[in-house]
Amino acid sequence: MFQPKIPTMPQPSGLVTPPAVVQPTTITPGTPAPAPAAAPEPSRPVVQLTPGTAVALVGAGTAVVLVVGTVLVSLLLAVAVTSASVAVCAVVLLSLIASDAKRR
Repeated sequence: MFQPKIPTMPQPSGLVTPPAVVQPTTITPGTPAPAPAAAPEPSRPVVQLTPGTAVALVGAGTAVVLVVGTVLVSLLLAVAVTSASVAVCAVVLLSLIASDAKRR
């Protein structure tokens, strides 16, 4: 089951033609071939800013700054509200414990 099976080479069938004989050619010196022109290096495409694209970029940048600023301010506000509520809970618990201690 796990023994590799080596493929066998099939026998050729039909008529087999002999390979064609290639005749050597002589090279006669003549005019030298022109050197291939050096391919220009691909340069980065030039981005041209028109007034419309500049305004669009400024608008998009402003929108991104406003959105990120809003998210950061809301996170800071959430932390402040949470800490204030924890502080209020601590004060209430301390007053309850203190009033319970006075009753005894």
